[in-house]
Amino acid sequence: MDMKLEVVVLPVADVDRAKAFYEGLGWRLDADFAGADGLRVVQLTPPGSEASVIFGDKITGARPGSVEGLQLTVYDIEAARDALIGCGVDVSEPFHDAGGVFHHAGAEARVTGPDPGRADYGSFASFSDPDGNGWLLQEIKTRAPGR
Repeated sequence: MDMKLEVVVLPVADVDRAKAFYEGLGWRLDADFAGADGLRVVQLTPPGSEASVIFGDKITGARPGSVEGLQLTVYDIEAARDALIGCGVDVSEPFHDAGGVFHHAGAEARVTGPDPGRADYGSFASFSDPDGNGWLLQEIKTRAPGR
């Protein structure tokens, strides 16, 4: 049985500010629905992604900005970083983990610069949305078998 990740719920404090931020990144607006009881659901999808994010009013009790480690895969970490900077986003320098496996939480074991061998899955950059929800870019040129 297939199971595909479809939606990730983001807790935000200001729905319109979050909507403007993600639309400013070039993400497709899929929905912006409001119910009579104050429920509002906004859904956006990153270019090339099958999964989307939703946020709004009355859809999560999580603290705004409390999500971290959201990951976007990109073919070229520098080009993706430059594109986000062009959209006005504060993006970290590319980095890799000292252990070479994945990345540690926060900035622990973070080494400046992409993976020295440019190994797939090994280079990252980070940014946050206006509420502080944390995103990572991960460079993958050739996916692992079965991916």
